[in-house]
Amino acid sequence: MSAGQTFEVIDPQFGRLFNGSARLHQLYSNCQWAEGPAWFGGGRYLIWSDIPANRMMRYDETDGSVSVFRQPSGNSNGNTVDRQGRLISCEHGGRRVSRTEHDGTVTTLADRFDGKRLNSPNDVVVKSDGSIWFTDPSYGIDSDYEGNKAESEIGSCNIYRIDPATGAVTAVVTDMVRPNGLAFSKDETLLYVADSGATHKADCPREMRVFDVKGDRVTGGRQFALCNAGFFDGFRLDNEGRIWTSAADGVHCIAPDGMLLGKIHVPEGVANCCFGGEKFNVLYICASTSLYAVRLMVSGLRTY
Repeated sequence: MSAGQTFEVIDPQFGRLFNGSARLHQLYSNCQWAEGPAWFGGGRYLIWSDIPANRMMRYDETDGSVSVFRQPSGNSNGNTVDRQGRLISCEHGGRRVSRTEHDGTVTTLADRFDGKRLNSPNDVVVKSDGSIWFTDPSYGIDSDYEGNKAESEIGSCNIYRIDPATGAVTAVVTDMVRPNGLAFSKDETLLYVADSGATHKADCPREMRVFDVKGDRVTGGRQFALCNAGFFDGFRLDNEGRIWTSAADGVHCIAPDGMLLGKIHVPEGVANCCFGGEKFNVLYICASTSLYAVRLMVSGLRTY
């Protein structure tokens, strides 16, 4: 351990990614289950979800204030920002992917596949061609805690793509147990996806897989990394291709070859994280009841 017991160096190269005086800061703590952070650089604020509380929160970097951004939120989970600066959200309650327009109105982008209702969209990314890719496990319909208890109409938990021109929804990966967080590599030739199937059965996956991407086609799906503390959930890449992913004991930093480099220890189980701040080198961390932040020596991969 180092830097006030926050950073655990497993491989020496992890040591150059943080300053020796860096500390983990708790910015807010009054959530039921914090998830889905998304950074808006133009306004210097962060939006994140408090799923069971059915609300979205807003942290203002300029003065440190926290306020309710939207309530009810449709039990929103994962969020991201598209190339036009609009909020894209996964909603458990509405069983849909939505977009918040610049005037504040909300548009449904996807709520069905082959005429059947989605399970409960979980996490989402936007590709440079404008297509929207999202995971659809069953967490929001498994009980009333994160959404509304219901039977799956589709009968499986898949990854989908929304076509930017037609809005058509296609299934791109159909062989995962509980697809969760996802992100593209910098050149968008790889798609990383966490499978958190271990939340339902002990012998189910607690891994991250990587797929080969060519246009709107996905192939492969080899194991990229195994989680040694709980399971992976949401994650982001930095501008050098490392993955910063949630886990039960904090945030794990994984090299592009799958090697675990080190950990940021957090006193609560982590669900998701994202980069933000003026230089995009602040890692915002959603962990159980709280929002944390730590400043790093590396910047996140900008996707908008």
